[in-house]
Order: sequence, then C-alpha cells, then structure tokens
Amino acid sequence: MQGSKPQGRVRRWLSVAVVALAPNLAMALETSLTAPGASKELVDRLKETSSVTTAEERGLDTPLEILSAALSDYRTLVQILYDEGYFSPVVSIKLDGQEAAEMSSLTVPAKIDRAAITVETGPSFKFGTATVQPLAPETVLPEEFATGRLATTGAIQQATSAGVQGWRDAGHAKAGVAGQRVIARHAQAQLDAQIELDPGRRLTFGKMFIKGDSDVRHRSIEKIAGFPSGEVYSPEKIQRVGTRLRRTGTFNVVSLQERETPNPDGTLDFDATFEDLPKRRLTFGVEVASRDGVDVTATWTHRNMFKRAERLRFEAAIRNIGGAEDIDGRIGLRLDQPDRLGPDDNTFWSALLERRNTENYNVSVASLAYGARRTFSDNLYAEASAGFQLSDADDAYGSGRKFRYLIVPFRSEWDQRDSKVSATRGFYLDSQVMPFVGISGTDTGIRLFFDGRAYTSLGTGGRIVLAGRAQLGSVIGPPADGVTPDFLFFSGGAGTVRGQPFESLGIPVGTGIAGGKSFIGLSGEVRGKVTDSLSLVGFYDYGVVDTSSFIGSGAEDHSGAGIGVRYDLGGFGPLRFDLAYPVSGPTGDGLQFYIGIGQAF
Repeated sequence: MQGSKPQGRVRRWLSVAVVALAPNLAMALETSLTAPGASKELVDRLKETSSVTTAEERGLDTPLEILSAALSDYRTLVQILYDEGYFSPVVSIKLDGQEAAEMSSLTVPAKIDRAAITVETGPSFKFGTATVQPLAPETVLPEEFATGRLATTGAIQQATSAGVQGWRDAGHAKAGVAGQRVIARHAQAQLDAQIELDPGRRLTFGKMFIKGDSDVRHRSIEKIAGFPSGEVYSPEKIQRVGTRLRRTGTFNVVSLQERETPNPDGTLDFDATFEDLPKRRLTFGVEVASRDGVDVTATWTHRNMFKRAERLRFEAAIRNIGGAEDIDGRIGLRLDQPDRLGPDDNTFWSALLERRNTENYNVSVASLAYGARRTFSDNLYAEASAGFQLSDADDAYGSGRKFRYLIVPFRSEWDQRDSKVSATRGFYLDSQVMPFVGISGTDTGIRLFFDGRAYTSLGTGGRIVLAGRAQLGSVIGPPADGVTPDFLFFSGGAGTVRGQPFESLGIPVGTGIAGGKSFIGLSGEVRGKVTDSLSLVGFYDYGVVDTSSFIGSGAEDHSGAGIGVRYDLGGFGPLRFDLAYPVSGPTGDGLQFYIGIGQAF
C-alpha cells in the first residue's frame, strides 16, 4: 500500500502533462474540399494551394498549426478565385464543424480530427471598364484586359506592367502607378478597373559608377561597356551594356542598378558592380572511333591576363591514338582583346602549329594572324583577319612540297539553336571565305566553305527531333596539285559520312588519293526520346568530292547510315554512341563505331 502512493503521484503528474501538451499533440487530420460547379482544374488548384488540404505534406500536425493554416487559407483561396475571375466567392473552412474564422488561437481544442472546406465561386465576372491611362505611344495592352473579357487579377497586373514598361521604353525610367480604382459590380457580375499611371520625367543616361572587387581596369570596363551617357534612357540599351560585359567571359557577376533619384539635370546614374570569374580554366574532351582510334583534346583559358579583360585560350589535341594512322596533333593559341576597338568589337591574335598524318597525305602547318570581330547580337558575329601560313606536305602529287601564303580569312556565324550541345529547334549557319595569295611561286586563289544545320521537333516538345545538315566547299583558282592538301576536301568519318573511314573519299591520282576542289556533304537524323535521359537516333550521311571547283556529273560519292544512342549529361550535352555501316561507294570496309560527347551536329 505504501508503494501505491508514489505510483499514484506519477499517474497524476502524467495526466497533467498530457492535458498541458494536448493542443500540440500530433493528430491524424481528415480533410475535404468541395467547390460545386467549379471546373476540375480549379478544384485541383485550390487543393494544391491550400495549407489545410496539404497539411501532412507541409508537416503541419498540431491543432494550433492546423488552425493557423486554416486562417491563412481564407486569403489564399480567395486570391486564387480572383485570379480566375470570381469576385464574389464565399469560402467556409470548418474544423470539426466550427468555422475556423470564429475560433481563437488562445483556446485551441485539444485535438482536431476533420477539416472541411467549402467554396462557392459565385458567377465569373467580365470587365466592364478596363482602362490604363495615360499610355506612351505604341504601348500595346494585353488582349485579356478589355471590356467584355473575363476579369482576372492577372489581366490587371499584366496591363499595369505593360503600361509602365511602355513609358520606360520611351525614356521615362521612373514611371509608376499613381493610383488604381477597382470596383466589383455584383448585380451585373462586372469588374471596373481603372489604372492611372505617372510617367514621370523623361530622363537621359548619366554616368556609370564602377563598384565591386574586380581586377579589370576601370578604363577597360568603360570601353567594353559603351555606356550611353547623354542618350535617352532605354532598358534595351542598359541590357546591351550588361551583355557586352558578360560576353568577355571575365565576370561572374555583372550588376547594373539605376539609382533611385535622378539628377537635377534630368540624367540618371547607374551603379555597376562586378565579381570576377576564376582566372584560369582547364577542360578536356575525348572522342573514340573504331578505325581512327582515340582523339584527346584539352583547353586552358586564362582570363583577364593583362587586367584588360583579355582572354588567352590555349588548345592542344592528340589524334589517332591506337588508330590506323600515325599519331598527329595540334597546338593553337588565341588572345582576344575586347577593349581595343568599339564596345561591340574586339581584336585577336591567333597562332597554330599542326601536324596531320592521314592515309592520303601528311602535312605540317604553321600560321599566325591578327584580326577583328564584330558582334551584332548574342547569335550573330563576323570576323576577319590577315596573316601568314606555311605548309610542308607529302601527298599523291609528290613529297616535300612547300606552300607559302598570305591569308585573309573572313567568317560569320549565325546561331539560332535553342541549345548548342543538343538542339531541338532553330538553325545554325557558318560561312567562311578565305582568299590566299601565294608567295615564292605558290599559286593564288580563294577557298569557300559553308556549314548549315536546321532542327525541328514537330511540335512534340523535343520528344522527336528531325535534324539536317549541309556542308559545301570549293577552292577556286589554282589546280588541285597547286594547293596545300589541307585546303582541299575529303569525305568520310564522324564529321562528314559516318560508316566510311576518315577522309577516305577523294580524287584518284596515280596509285594515291588526293583531295578534291569541291565538296558536298548531306546528313539527316531522326532523334527520339525513350526517357528524359535516353534517346535513340537513326541517321544517313552522303558525301561528294570532285576535281573541279563545282560538283559535276562525274564526281566521286559515298554514303553511310546507322543507329545511335544518346544519354543526356545535362549542360555537357549527351554522351553519344553511333554504329554506322557503308551504304554506297568504294571506300567502305565494314562496321564503324563512334563515341563522343554532344550530338554529331
């Protein structure tokens, strides 16, 4: 009996603790949401947004948390209904039969077992009056914001934003909303929305003040940016300034912030904040082909080398490791200088040492050039340079042949693809024109090359993609035996015709094969996704090479076809594996396979 007293005290203390903690104990909550007459899509949106119906997912399990969720749901659900055009809704949220809005958080029940939400949408409202005034010239309001259209808060917000943006585009940087009047006329189920804008003063660009911890000289930043001081304010112009600075590849962060208050003279200053990227970057690439062996590439980039946002790029490649040909490779350098000319221009130096060993020719090449690039947009650029190239070659026309050139290459690239590594729509055009002037008895001429690619997903959102490619090349002027073999054209291999050995198609010369003066390469692929990461590809490639500068009826041709697998690696592009077999032509010798990163084109 004496032992029972302590046990009794323990039970009483436990009972007190249970009562004290009861409002915070986890409960299994039964929830429901009904909205008579509402569409299934609206009901689903209400359920997904409600804190009560998603209490378990949000980790809300105590009575106090459930009550708080219910109280917040009144506003949340009404806002969704406003977004859908219902401006006279009735929302009821009952917790164990009691309206949540009538409950006090100071007297939370010990448990809540059931939450029932009932939504009466009421009629959908149409716009009666829908005006935004005043509007800048050429401002276009959304079609949804008009008398007789479904009235939604989203349409009002879009119209307001369009009105403000119209004034900003016209130079009124501080345009804003002066007032708004929104009246719901329940008897007519109409909503009157009247938005009044304050355009403010028309401003011009003032000065750009450079801030942040950047090693780039301020004078170079200013020259690259091309900040439009004195010009009428335009969001597009300031966006262009940021694009120019990011394009250098030097900065990790470029922030251009307009100041809150314009200057008394009507100019608007900006604060520019920068953060540099790491100075150096190293990348590697590997490609494997059954006959050609392994190609390994590496690039090393040094950013802001002389504190003027320069970019030095060093590229090295070793080819034919374990392949049928002797190992060869290349070393290339390019130094881009973005602050030498105007804000959309840069100058560059390029140098190349290369050795190519193929079945049909061996050539050593050295070149040095200086040029300039004009960037017209993020998708279009053109560049030109002038320099010298020396070539020593052994080919079907003889051994120890030497070529000395003054070269003036021009190139433009227009890239409208949605992805550089795995496009599903858009196009890509690469055009190259290179006049070459022979020195010390070397012939003079011009080399042309064009590479065009197009993509469409046939409205499948990228699940099925048709991809096509056309390559055209021509050498005009000297005879084929008067040109270095690396200017001439061969066909075969991963870049032209898969299923055919690398550069196997050319022009027969005696017992050897020489390059042609003209070339056409055509490729087509059908890419289909099996899963989000895995795709299957079917392809067909065709190549033609001729002795003249333009393809004729007697040209040599071959083709190949095959299937492939792609596994998406994210931003690196897909891991590619292709199996190809020769279809026509005299050069094929069995099944070929290719492994690499990125699409074939």
